[in-house]
Amino acid sequence: MRAGWRCSGRSGMALLAAVLVLSGCAGLEKATGPGSEAASLVPATAPRVVGADTPARREHARILAAYGGAYSDPALDVLLADISARVSSASESPGQAYRITVLNSPSINAFALPTGDLYLTRGLLALANDTAEVAAVIAHEMAHVTARHAFARADKERQAVLVSRVVTDVLGDKEAGAMNLAKSRIALARFSREQELEADQIGVATLARAGFDPYGSARFLAAMGRNASLRAQGFGSSSESETVDFMATHPATPERVSLAEQAARDVRTPDKPERDRNRFLTAIEGMVYGDDPSQGYVRGNRFIHPVIGFSFTAPADFTLENSADSIVGIGPNDTALRLDSILVPSGQNLGAHLANDLMDGVKISAVEETEINGFPAAIAVARGRDWNFRLAGIRFGSNVYRIVYATRNLTPEIDAGFRTSIQTFRRITGAEATEVRPQRIAVVRLKTTDSIAALAARMSVPNRQLERFQVLNGLAPESALTEGDRVKLIVE
Repeated sequence: MRAGWRCSGRSGMALLAAVLVLSGCAGLEKATGPGSEAASLVPATAPRVVGADTPARREHARILAAYGGAYSDPALDVLLADISARVSSASESPGQAYRITVLNSPSINAFALPTGDLYLTRGLLALANDTAEVAAVIAHEMAHVTARHAFARADKERQAVLVSRVVTDVLGDKEAGAMNLAKSRIALARFSREQELEADQIGVATLARAGFDPYGSARFLAAMGRNASLRAQGFGSSSESETVDFMATHPATPERVSLAEQAARDVRTPDKPERDRNRFLTAIEGMVYGDDPSQGYVRGNRFIHPVIGFSFTAPADFTLENSADSIVGIGPNDTALRLDSILVPSGQNLGAHLANDLMDGVKISAVEETEINGFPAAIAVARGRDWNFRLAGIRFGSNVYRIVYATRNLTPEIDAGFRTSIQTFRRITGAEATEVRPQRIAVVRLKTTDSIAALAARMSVPNRQLERFQVLNGLAPESALTEGDRVKLIVE
């Protein structure tokens, strides 16, 4: 089951929807060097799945491709194997076999397949702060497997589709069929929420039986909520309440935290409940944080891809976010952008490509064939009912990189800023490619002279250093630190 959080605000969601629909579904292709031919969508670091071609192996390979491959670190692997074995032996099906894969993704996610394959992203591990919190995530995902939630959901999905088809095909009522399908989807969302809460309850009980602190689940859920709120604020939402969609399959964080705390109070707490912070921090020290080199790096309002070999700078005050298939960003005054890539035959006119790649109801104008830093390019304006767009297509290597800016009111001043930003797309030098490094988790021990503010100032993040430091270390605003405590920092 996939765990996720909606983190864009209402304004941000509308803007991103505009640029996403306009741009289509192309991905940012990976390559083997600056300006080289695009390589496979599966990262070179991803382990190849060998053996008989089964649905389970195909799904495993698909997950690796979607999440940047597997991330392996010997100390971390040993810790997770130990936690997994303890939780499994205390679970409702101790004979079930499990395999844990850490995914090389900065997203905060965990999910399980019915086969017993469990997946944790390194972004999730970076947010955790002790062994009990990680054990809580693993226990939750094991609960999905033992409770056969995936099979139950699949049955309900098949029933929903069957009912819709019967109403539509047999009774000849397409409108009623669509209505039944919509109602079934609402019921499925509710059913999934119930599954999440059930997995939380089972997980907390398993956690206690395994000897871990049963409050680890509530602590980590609270950390996820605080992180989601902080991320949402960066994308234009003023509060977490705007980020939680009631149709989401995962319940709102406050509800889950409250229920997890109650479940922890109801179970028999171990005599010495484990929440080994030191062991966990030692295992994740040096772990890559944020973007992997194969995905390129966001640094403030700049994106640089040392593998493909280009960089691009958004206008000031834009918040960028990197994903597997695109760069998206939200700016001031109802502005947004998307950068992605697509394969366009070398003989095809770029201006014609821009004109043919629009959604219905959007009219293109002012098409200009040009060059941007030595690369063939085309720029244009597109106007829809509610949004206006500045578009660009730049041929770099075998791909065309598309930049789409969206705004409600394309004034000359705003458009000038967009055009200036588009002109920043360029090839980087070999020295630039080697200078940019991934961010990592550093673990430091507090000295008498250290303060939270001073430690936060050492965080290699573009903004909100204090808030990010507190969320990363599971600290409430009123929390204090003492000499000898160990904390996490994000460093380059």
